[in-house]
Amino acid sequence: MAHLPLRPLDISSVASATYEEWLADLDAQLADPSRDRDELVRETLRDIFYPALPHDQDESRLPAATRAALASLDPRAVTLEPEHYRDMDPERYYPRKPLIWLWQMFDRSALGGNVHLGVRLRRLLAPHVFKRVGKNFKAFHFVEVSFGYNLEVGDDVVVHRNVLLDDRGGIVIGNNVSISDTAAVFSHTHSIDDINDIHNIPTVLEDGVRITYGAVVLAGVKVGVQGMVGARAVATRSVRPYHVNVGIPAKSVRVKSIAPSGAAGDVNLPDRNDA
Repeated sequence: MAHLPLRPLDISSVASATYEEWLADLDAQLADPSRDRDELVRETLRDIFYPALPHDQDESRLPAATRAALASLDPRAVTLEPEHYRDMDPERYYPRKPLIWLWQMFDRSALGGNVHLGVRLRRLLAPHVFKRVGKNFKAFHFVEVSFGYNLEVGDDVVVHRNVLLDDRGGIVIGNNVSISDTAAVFSHTHSIDDINDIHNIPTVLEDGVRITYGAVVLAGVKVGVQGMVGARAVATRSVRPYHVNVGIPAKSVRVKSIAPSGAAGDVNLPDRNDA
């Protein structure tokens, strides 16, 4: 099998300098405790979406649809799904909400598909949104988190496009973890009898884990070291270290060749919850 590391790429020096200037300014404003984050985000998004619109524009003369669009750039003028949850902690969530909105709206803008800039911006925002984030965090566009403050991320983690990280009950992600496009990791579950009966259960992805394309990891699952959840699989039970689980519900079908001696265990058996 061919070994294909990522290619190094260069962009134009003018664009690179512009990106660095903008990110440095944003970083400095986020570090300023006197800077109102709602205002910062509103102004930033206005410059992105309506760069030709003067800041002193009399908005009352604009069409109602334009005024509605401008209002929605302000985090205080929108509601996000976690705000409707009764277990949301306002003291921890509301300082993060403006930056979650900036993350989401940046991805929806003309800048969002720019991998070079987008990865840098999300890496800048992550320490202010997550409970903890390690070095070299890399998130592509349309990654969505819930509360933010219940998400712990280790070093060298890569999260690909259109991933949902539902940290309502807590998600812990170890080092060198890869989560592929359209995957979803949950940490809360509903009773089958009463949709309002909700249980928050931490979900853990240990070091070296791979959650592949379109896979789902349900609340309370622990994917052990170097474990893998195959494409479109639904992990309802914990995945043992070095095991590859596929299917619905996901079951172990093989063990990685790098597994240490005696660490494999049996395949084709239901996985234990204490992986």
